[in-house]
Amino acid sequence: MRSICVYCGSGPGRSPIYAEAARTLGRSLAKNDIALVYGGGGLGLMGEVARATLEAGGKVTGIIPDFLTVREHMLKEVTDLVVTADMHERKKLMFERSDAFVALPGGIGTLEELVEQMTWAQLGQHNKPIVVANIDGFWTPFLELLTHMQSEAFIRAGLEVPFSVAVDAADIVPRVQQIAAQRSGEKEPATLIKF
Repeated sequence: MRSICVYCGSGPGRSPIYAEAARTLGRSLAKNDIALVYGGGGLGLMGEVARATLEAGGKVTGIIPDFLTVREHMLKEVTDLVVTADMHERKKLMFERSDAFVALPGGIGTLEELVEQMTWAQLGQHNKPIVVANIDGFWTPFLELLTHMQSEAFIRAGLEVPFSVAVDAADIVPRVQQIAAQRSGEKEPATLIKF
């Protein structure tokens, strides 16, 4: 596990618990010598996780589209900063440079990025670990929606969405490492998931 992509809000959210979780995750990444890949902003949870990783001696890759550099206060102090032409290039590079994906609380952009990785995994396009960080129950309505989709047979047997849930920020990195270790023993190519 060399790098983890963290999707999260460019705002801090209503509860201070979210920012503390972002900082805890950042410190945990650095402690485990895992680089952070994230959206390149300096605001909100994005800024919190990046600064905490850097302050703990970790490496951070920020990937941000040009049109968001001012709006999201691009963090220039990162280890590696990539400014892309558009969102599509940003998401492609974030995928390519990451060995796993974590979703902290966030808005519609965070949701979209999480669902995209879940969809690609469901369709067998990658087998990288996906962890939903359900901090203070933030993602519970989304998790209930997935259960509803499954009960209504829109997520059919054999096409389950492969992801894990962590409710404590300190458990995120160990959970990702556990999933990666389990999958490393599989005989399929690294880009495929066994359903």
